[in-house]
Amino acid sequence: MPHLTIEYSANLARYPEADTLTALNAALCAHPQVQDEADLKTRFIATSSFEIGTAPAHRAFVHAQLRVLSGRTPEAKKELSDIIAAVLRERTPRPAGVMVQLSVEIVDMDRGSYAKERL
Repeated sequence: MPHLTIEYSANLARYPEADTLTALNAALCAHPQVQDEADLKTRFIATSSFEIGTAPAHRAFVHAQLRVLSGRTPEAKKELSDIIAAVLRERTPRPAGVMVQLSVEIVDMDRGSYAKERL
């Protein structure tokens, strides 16, 4: 915990994944809600099969989901969401003629059922 997954449509050619991963982890680890930097797991998933409305050739998306253990305040969740959105807004490609939608959600994981260990 936390787990950050960024899905994006494959029509965002040359998404700078490596640089964006570094920027996201640095920004999130600077927030007090991330107590141990080694706990943050971030990954990108390029989605080649997608549809947005009825005109997918001229539309693209980036969606980030941060899964955190339950118990965070709404204010803390909003801060985390804003951090992620700012990094993605800065680094997401914007191809000419393509509308790009950016979204971020924070999802609570149940503390009672979450299991984690370091091997």
